[in-house]
Amino acid sequence: MSLHMAVDVARDSRESLTAQIQSFIKREIAEGALHPGTRLPSSRRLADDLGVSRSVVVEAYGQLVAEGYLDAAQGSGTRVNGRLPGRPGPSALLDEGRVPGIRWDLRTGGRNTLAFPRREWLTCYTRVLESAGTTGHGYPPLAGELALRAELAQYAGRLRGVRTDAGRLMVVSGFAQALALLCAALPRLGVDVLAVEDPGHPGQRQFIREAGIAPVPVPVDEEGINVGALAATGVRAVLVTPAHQFPSGAVLSAARREALVEWARATDSWVIEDDYDGGLWYDRGAAPIALQRLAPDRVVYAGTASKTLAPGLRLGWLAAPERLLGELARARGRHDLGSDTYTQLAFAELLRSGLLDRHLRRLREVAHSRRQALEEAVVRHLPGAEVLGPAAGLHASVRLPRHTDEGALVAGALLRSVLVRGGAAFTCLPRPDEPALVIGHAHLPRGGVAEAVQVLGEVSRW
Repeated sequence: MSLHMAVDVARDSRESLTAQIQSFIKREIAEGALHPGTRLPSSRRLADDLGVSRSVVVEAYGQLVAEGYLDAAQGSGTRVNGRLPGRPGPSALLDEGRVPGIRWDLRTGGRNTLAFPRREWLTCYTRVLESAGTTGHGYPPLAGELALRAELAQYAGRLRGVRTDAGRLMVVSGFAQALALLCAALPRLGVDVLAVEDPGHPGQRQFIREAGIAPVPVPVDEEGINVGALAATGVRAVLVTPAHQFPSGAVLSAARREALVEWARATDSWVIEDDYDGGLWYDRGAAPIALQRLAPDRVVYAGTASKTLAPGLRLGWLAAPERLLGELARARGRHDLGSDTYTQLAFAELLRSGLLDRHLRRLREVAHSRRQALEEAVVRHLPGAEVLGPAAGLHASVRLPRHTDEGALVAGALLRSVLVRGGAAFTCLPRPDEPALVIGHAHLPRGGVAEAVQVLGEVSRW
């Protein structure tokens, strides 16, 4: 049936189209306009009526099904849940926390992490408490504890080839704060537009926009960001993930690295290097060194412990050129009074003692095993699909055969208790001829990876 539904969406809103559709349907249910059992238009019909990509509607419907607002069953369409007890209360966004009823959660993000080294962390924290005396009770230096900055300079230089020292490092509360500080500092240098990779992290694009900076998407291919397209935008700052592009997994090629540095120097521009999973490289051969090494005067290097330890620690660091470091410090002073002293000192001890390196070796072995399970499962259950990029990090992009209906696959998997994101969730412009899945695999057992991909294969053959 060609059902119709009046949905109010605004193209110029800061809220994504998917979020607008979700909010509208929730509000209509809460206010009694959409009654329990009401059948809604198909995702294809509503997408056509609104003039949006089908994946936008599929994503919205899928999230509302997961949250209990809608019911969906093959052959009977999507309906308002007939068992809603009056006005539904507020619910968490799908990307936050556990979704009830989901057996295999393949999303990237905070859930896709490996085991935290509790024993090692407790050892280091205990040492710090026993030796710090009263010195750890005061406010920390705004740039971070000197002991940690010194260890980070050595660690980043040894592991990632970063050229810096303790005086040019700032400890921050994860990459989110790093990005917030950069968005506050760049306008003081005449920069109010920031280029971002497409595909890229949708949450970062929204974060940048809400910080008062206009994000401008620049296409990414198998060699990384297209520097020619970047130069054509006229922007003077860009955020990149050169070692392991998110989400495609591409590594910025040597030629593109040189071109990016030349662009930055020729145009007096800045490059922000988000090395979000630095060190988690388990492909054959050495991991690519940091882009920052080529131009310490133009590149701001951002590292984090979120993937190697835990996002809950809120530990990150910036290695910045002196010209930008002062602006970052002034912006930091307006936000807070520094990061937790004891956590910083415990992390410094973890670095100094070599316990973090030992932990990283274990992580690589486990993550490599699960990546292999993913590759084997894709070959077996998703004929024609391909796992892209090197074996690194905690996620992988899986390119699907061109005839695949990505939105239908994502929605069908959700009905089978597998939660996964399609490639469309990460792009700014629709790419209907490039269906893909972005799979967070590191937190799952090998058998779980195989079972989840088997379900995806079964759904793809419907």
